[in-house]
Amino acid sequence: MRLTLAVVLISACSGGGSQIKIGPPPDRVTKGALAGPLCSATDCKCGNSYDEIGEPDATHKRFEIRLASAQELWVTLPQHQLYKNPEHAETCFYVDLPAGVHDVALRAANKDGVSAQIEIFELGVKAKTKYNTFKFSCGHPGVCSFEDLDAAKVSYKEFKRGLHDPCGSTKIKGINWDHGKAPDGTHPDNLLVRLQLDVYKFMPEKPSGDATCGAGEGARSKQGGDEPAPE
Repeated sequence: MRLTLAVVLISACSGGGSQIKIGPPPDRVTKGALAGPLCSATDCKCGNSYDEIGEPDATHKRFEIRLASAQELWVTLPQHQLYKNPEHAETCFYVDLPAGVHDVALRAANKDGVSAQIEIFELGVKAKTKYNTFKFSCGHPGVCSFEDLDAAKVSYKEFKRGLHDPCGSTKIKGINWDHGKAPDGTHPDNLLVRLQLDVYKFMPEKPSGDATCGAGEGARSKQGGDEPAPE
């Protein structure tokens, strides 16, 4: 059973203490339904505006998953595997998820050291905005080091209650990672990052960056949802 976020980050992610044998990366293929007019069966174009990305049906929320690296990267989540090849420095995917908790994993592998960045944005239907749901970056640009991982661990402590964008409606839970061996003692050759997206049913109404977000107005009557809004 996973410990709390604070304990996991302190005990499992620092320096070389989490070196384990990580299995081979997934196949070099994208699987699962992609969403919106910017996507084909296996890839998507990055949208420059909310209107380009399109809206999901009433039972789902649309998310942009943006991967950046000079290397190949994989992301897995329920019923999806997303693959970014090394020919593209940045790749976007759009997926629709229902309310609930969804496991997400980022995988990177390179014998000379990994470089990985993932950004996840919730698309707000009412406010027509992109919420900054989550970001992890290690060695982009460059090569990921244990020092970078320690800095990432510290940065997540500032996000209370797992809400990285106080105007959005998706919390982040259980961030943890494992890394493979580091031939030079500093830069791991494998990285596996895990987290959970806790997607709430209510639809946020304020745009990302609104100064009044997160001011304790979590009553369901004000948000119009079936669950209390994250504070």
